[in-house]
Amino acid sequence: MTKKRRMFDIDLPEDAPEIFPAGKVSDPPARRGPMATAIAETADATRERQEIEAQIRAENDALAHEHVRLKRLGLVVELVPLDRIEMTKLVRDRKKGPDFELAELKASISELGLSNPIRLEARPDGGFELIQGYRRLSAYRELLEETGDQDRYGAIPAAVTQPGEDLEALYRKMVDENLVRKDISFAEMATLALDYARDPGTATNDPDKAVAVLFRSAGYQKRSYIRTFMAVVDRLGEDLLYPQDIPRALGLALARRLDEVEGLAGLIRSELKGWDNRTVADELAILRRFAGEPDEDATPPPAPMLPKADRPAKAKTSFQFDRSEGRGKCVAAVGKLEIQLDRDFTTIDRRRLEQAVRLMLDQLDG
Repeated sequence: MTKKRRMFDIDLPEDAPEIFPAGKVSDPPARRGPMATAIAETADATRERQEIEAQIRAENDALAHEHVRLKRLGLVVELVPLDRIEMTKLVRDRKKGPDFELAELKASISELGLSNPIRLEARPDGGFELIQGYRRLSAYRELLEETGDQDRYGAIPAAVTQPGEDLEALYRKMVDENLVRKDISFAEMATLALDYARDPGTATNDPDKAVAVLFRSAGYQKRSYIRTFMAVVDRLGEDLLYPQDIPRALGLALARRLDEVEGLAGLIRSELKGWDNRTVADELAILRRFAGEPDEDATPPPAPMLPKADRPAKAKTSFQFDRSEGRGKCVAAVGKLEIQLDRDFTTIDRRRLEQAVRLMLDQLDG
């Protein structure tokens, strides 16, 4: 028997609003096809990649501009071939001749490398002009000649500045570097001031004003010593082989004698001229004699015999010697050897200092 379906009549008001279940919309959006989805994703990825590439280009441009700025300031170190470096623009503040301390610098470079790069100025012809680092460049050139190692010593680390600085600024940089190191003699500084005044490219031809320009960062007393030494190196000229070894006291005394005694410069030059194989001690002995100072190498007169005291006096020997730092003094006594010199020995490497003392004692024993 079949069941009968019951029908119910429901009357809905004509103005009743349409009601839909929650979460349902009347017209669902059309579903995107696979091809359209792939095209949209590709476009988004391309746009993101372009934005990243643009950001990278901007960063690279900023780094490139910063590199150029630092290079113009000479703050970028690069390897420069030795054969492209000239030394014609500035008169060097170093006396030409043998540099007995250059061997130590060469040994240091050979063992540890160059810790302080030289400073160059770029030239329009593609070469470079040396501004600072004469001894470092000399050491590299000698090492290259001795070893033939082009890969290691054929190029030197250098900070390169672009042309544009005036000659006075370049001279000041060269001078200030040596003043900081404290290893340049008064005679070398005096020679540089004279050469600066004679250079037609500088602003002054007055040596006294040249001292004020070049050694502005030095104290008044040091500038006074430099001016005094100018009289010595100017009057004795190229007949001096070792002006850098003239102690301060001897240079000052010699300058006074040159002012007091007419024709003294000619007498000194005539005695030095032609004596090419003389030593530093030979030259200093002549200068001391004309300056009226006793020769320190001369044998002192015998001491008078004194009556013996009740208590024996302590044995003691003392003498003075001249170095580039000035006049030093050595005092020797029983169990004691003291060296007094205007130099900071604490800056010397302990191993080097110990080796020097051992060598000195070994020579005394021999």
